[in-house]
Amino acid sequence: MGEMSSFQLGVIGALFLSVASSVSIVICNKALMSNLGFPFATTLTSWHLMVTFCTLHAAQRFNLFENKSIDIKTVMLFGILNGVSIGFLNLSLGFNSIGFYQMTKLAIIPFTVLLETVFLKKQFSQKIKLSLFLLLVGVGIASITDLQLNFVGTILSLLAIATTCVGQILTNTIQKRLNVSSTQLLYQSAPFQAAILFVSGPLVDQFLTKQNVFAYKYSPIVLAFIVLSCIISVSVNFSTFLVIGKTSPVTYQVLGHLKTCLVLAFGYTLLHDPFTDRNILGILIAIFGMGLYSYFCTQENKKKQADPLECQMKDKEDKPFLAHEKEGHEVKSSDKNSIV
Repeated sequence: MGEMSSFQLGVIGALFLSVASSVSIVICNKALMSNLGFPFATTLTSWHLMVTFCTLHAAQRFNLFENKSIDIKTVMLFGILNGVSIGFLNLSLGFNSIGFYQMTKLAIIPFTVLLETVFLKKQFSQKIKLSLFLLLVGVGIASITDLQLNFVGTILSLLAIATTCVGQILTNTIQKRLNVSSTQLLYQSAPFQAAILFVSGPLVDQFLTKQNVFAYKYSPIVLAFIVLSCIISVSVNFSTFLVIGKTSPVTYQVLGHLKTCLVLAFGYTLLHDPFTDRNILGILIAIFGMGLYSYFCTQENKKKQADPLECQMKDKEDKPFLAHEKEGHEVKSSDKNSIV
């Protein structure tokens, strides 16, 4: 019982850290890009990941966490996939209207549910699906203003959805299958994510903004906001892996839409962004959907705890999907830390 309450406190702490850090970095980046004219989002993300890796490396050197070796092929492919998904999301925003980009982000939840149902045999109750539907409708009403379609933008959005969903599912799966912590996985994969974005970021940003990040004139206030954004990003990246590892990719996406609602509210109060009755209605519907999702998830978790034997049987049935086993129930030592 004590372990369960400790786990629940850990989940609540992870959710709070994720919301607080994400909303903070959105406000910081909005001021940096909109008010100070620094438009290089993909390059900035590569700097975020570099600072995150350096911070974790220092923490590991001070023995604040134990490094665990993970198969290099698994980590490399995972890191590259996450880096590519960020690039596709930024390209999607560049080629589409804001409304269609918001639709792309909304589509991540149903696509994740589909992938987990088909490939991981995970079951979602009708109540959970209803709460997710209400959440998506609410966020859609609050944030989608226009829908302009074009072929290239649509392809990029589909690629962004696919890579984001697979990346987040793997974030959860790798932590559970290989028994690694969120910190260990982030520490191992951050260099690969940073590397691919560091190479591709300036090219993507120049293509989207027609400006060169290396030719940009950096004022002291811009540098200060970049440093602040990088510092906050450590918490954002850490809490992302933590939340997905402790909960699920779908729960993380639900949390992401809560952040969207909070950003809209903070934008109105702090940055004086326009706010309409439609925004208020959408936020209220979204919050109601989140409340239902949280309630139904809690109820289902209680049922699982009441019948732990059934949960163990389901875990055993699901495990062979990503864990390669030999016929004699022996796992090769080289495969213990690999899911690829």
